[in-house]
Amino acid sequence: MNRPPPTSRRGFLKFGGAVALTAPFVTRNLLAASPSGQVRHASFGASGMAFADVTSIAAHPAVKVVAVCDVDSNRLADFKKRFPDARVYEDYRVLLEKEKELDSVNVSTPDHMHGPIGMAALQHGLHVYGQKPLTHDIYETRRLTEVAREKKRVTQMGIQIHSNREYRMAVQLVQEGRIGKVKEVHTWSSKEWGDNGAMPTRQDPVPKGLNWDLWLGVSAARPFIGDGWYHPGNWRKRLDFGTGTFGDMGCHIFDPVFKALALTAPTSVRSEGAAPNEHSWATNAIVRYIFPATAYTVPGSIPITWYDGKQLPPEDIRKLLGDHPFPDQGSILIGTEGVMVIPHIALPALLPESKFADFKLPTVQGADHWKQFVDAVRGEGKTSAGFDYAGPLTESILLGSVASRFPKTTLEWNAAKLEFTNVTEANAYVRRAYRKGWEVAGL
Repeated sequence: MNRPPPTSRRGFLKFGGAVALTAPFVTRNLLAASPSGQVRHASFGASGMAFADVTSIAAHPAVKVVAVCDVDSNRLADFKKRFPDARVYEDYRVLLEKEKELDSVNVSTPDHMHGPIGMAALQHGLHVYGQKPLTHDIYETRRLTEVAREKKRVTQMGIQIHSNREYRMAVQLVQEGRIGKVKEVHTWSSKEWGDNGAMPTRQDPVPKGLNWDLWLGVSAARPFIGDGWYHPGNWRKRLDFGTGTFGDMGCHIFDPVFKALALTAPTSVRSEGAAPNEHSWATNAIVRYIFPATAYTVPGSIPITWYDGKQLPPEDIRKLLGDHPFPDQGSILIGTEGVMVIPHIALPALLPESKFADFKLPTVQGADHWKQFVDAVRGEGKTSAGFDYAGPLTESILLGSVASRFPKTTLEWNAAKLEFTNVTEANAYVRRAYRKGWEVAGL
């Protein structure tokens, strides 16, 4: 597998022209030493999904938000109003070095910084709530999963619908055998996080208050382009910063399928859509997976196909819904005894309606995904989407991104070795090299 040179074991701080940390990471006085079991929390990101995450976590009465890091001071207003006493940082490495009494963090930045910041927080002994996708690259996902397990840290990925009644019910119905053994799955999203157009050739002034170098983080330096080309609007479309529609919505929509069928790693993946260009993901993807059979599928293997943008499951599959509305986003599971449609987000439906007319949905309770994380940090219960679950889910999703670079080519995957076995060129996209000076221990 093509990999960058081994990363330095030196620490994270490299500012003012000097590396400021070469010793092992500081061991924190974690929750046991906090006053009255209080959870001292910091947010990486201040607005958008970050603000939703930190305010949801802070709704727990045991949480005190003590710090925030954001590279754009223009996006701090709502955070400062909600948490006026929290200390504000621009560089995540400085926050982690100075805030020595933290217990937990949420990493809710653009995708390209999920892995570096998440790993840094774990290396500092912190519990991590990480937004989806867990990381930008497959190797990062595997390493975060391993290190979180080694350090016995509480983790949760931000697929909050995973804890909702709707998705929990879908999982329960499948595992109860209501549609028999599952034979195939089709899952889709109408979103279009891609761009087939030309990249602007201009270089725009960096807006006041935005630290463009820190925003780029581990990615290669480049000129700033305004009008939302990167920040804050369309980074999801760009190869170096986002993971396209699949990375954004696949982690949500694929989740109840992955959980219900108890899937492991796929054995192969194939893209039928267009390849990305030199800077952006393509739209209208079709990605075909083959997964090993499980206790909830027919023997042999299970085919699962993803569609996004204007692509949809074939007409014969859509007709299985009969008069039931076809959702804008969701999944269809075809079983030996019936069909299930899982809308994103609504209660699942069992079809054909004539067969299940007298069936009553069971009583299933949902949970607060963020409260679940805080409770687990306090030693009260466990998270439902910790990295041991979210890691393999994310790896499967990101395999689709790699496959899109090799259209009409079946890539055979060896999950244990973290490599493609038949198209060695694809291994260059399993792990990226970080920009010099941004190396992170453990990645």
